[in-house]
Amino acid sequence: MPQSIRAATLTRAAVFTPLHTEGRAELVEQRLSDAIVSGVLPDGERLPSELELAKQLGVAVVTARESLEALRSRGLVTTRRGRDGGSFVTFSGHARHDILDQRVDALARSEIRDMGVHYSAIAGMAAELAADRAGPLDVETLRTISSSFDVAEEGAARRALSRFQLELAALSQSARLVREELRLQAEFGPVLWLCLSEAEHREHGLDVLHTVTAAVEAVDPDAARRESTRHIAMAVDWLVARKGMLAQQREKMPA
Repeated sequence: MPQSIRAATLTRAAVFTPLHTEGRAELVEQRLSDAIVSGVLPDGERLPSELELAKQLGVAVVTARESLEALRSRGLVTTRRGRDGGSFVTFSGHARHDILDQRVDALARSEIRDMGVHYSAIAGMAAELAADRAGPLDVETLRTISSSFDVAEEGAARRALSRFQLELAALSQSARLVREELRLQAEFGPVLWLCLSEAEHREHGLDVLHTVTAAVEAVDPDAARRESTRHIAMAVDWLVARKGMLAQQREKMPA
């Protein structure tokens, strides 16, 4: 894997990886909405033009246009005309959890668990290969990313965890694993790591980063895989429980 492929750039690149399903406007809208709500595309960020967005995501221009129109109607994007115009992210974060809760509520429990199994297979193999192939400088990079994991701030914790997982994929030296990690982070990551909204899970997440880094340094592939997949399993269990709680709240609402 070329050294130029690093986690900091991969996190943003994940947003604009091609869709692997039919390029409907709803899927493009969901991809961009998740990136905006999770903070990968921050408030004020200028989005690619309709033509550039369509090319990057592998969809028709009309599909990109419809998705941007939907984001504008939700107040997540504003389009300005003129020389310095374009489409810009306009999201203060006040409705972040409501939007993501809607995503969780729309998913079936079986779908959440199936996505967790898929992501565990990819992340677990990446961690295993990283432990077998990483060198001392790579371990230091993992430590540097871990140091940016702020247990007091959900956004910083989420970004650090995303970068850490992408770095492991890069250290696996498998281009296919990197591409799949990118795709899964774009499609499932914002929902999967909703558990980081709780301090207990942020503290556990930091502990996992330290444990996986230690396993990579010790050249212990089994431990690296085990800790990575255990963390994902806990996040999936939290999501399923969250979905159950949302269902109970909905049942208690007056008709």
